[in-house]
Amino acid sequence: MKHSLALVVAAATWLAAPASAETAPPPAISVTGYATVSVPPDQAQIDGGVTSDAKTAREASDANNAAMGKVLLALKGAGIDEKDYQTSRLSLQPQYAPNRSGPSPVVGYRASNRVTVRLRDVTKVAGIIDVLVGAGANELGGINFMVSQASKLLDDAREKAVADARRKAEIYAKAAGVTLGEPLSISEEGSAPPVLRGKMMAPMAAGAAVAQGEETLSVSVSVSWAIKPKE
Repeated sequence: MKHSLALVVAAATWLAAPASAETAPPPAISVTGYATVSVPPDQAQIDGGVTSDAKTAREASDANNAAMGKVLLALKGAGIDEKDYQTSRLSLQPQYAPNRSGPSPVVGYRASNRVTVRLRDVTKVAGIIDVLVGAGANELGGINFMVSQASKLLDDAREKAVADARRKAEIYAKAAGVTLGEPLSISEEGSAPPVLRGKMMAPMAAGAAVAQGEETLSVSVSVSWAIKPKE
């Protein structure tokens, strides 16, 4: 009985060996290809608004609403579509006097209203800043330049990244004395839509200088290529 069991175990081990060999991954070369494309941004976002101080909350709120109303009318008058600007932050906070000996008394209130403006023509950035400041905006939070068609622009870079991966794999295959076969797997490693923060000088003065710069979109692709002995 023991001899029969030993034969069964030995047979099972012998049968399992080919199955293990079948599951082994095929010989391959794995490389990463890179490609970039540089493009100027075609859209921009400006964050600006009005802050108003007054002795009472009502006075601060009323003054801020009136001032912001002028800003919104100025944006509309400058040809900005209403769908391209919206309120991004609205606040009303008490202001306290410094008092080290006890609780600080409330000496006034500050109301703030911020609006985000999307520009579909980056050449209008400086002009819209002037419009905001001229209408009474006393806060500018910054400018973000963006590439709206990033995915389409990256398609060319994707092809170049795969070609770069093939070039590298062929070098390794030649050095190793093997032949490069078909790709076994392809995976893209990150190509998030870019946002470029613009540079702005003297934003509260008329004729603000703005540099939009250029954005570099990049793609990296990991590819595994099958290999076989040279014939």
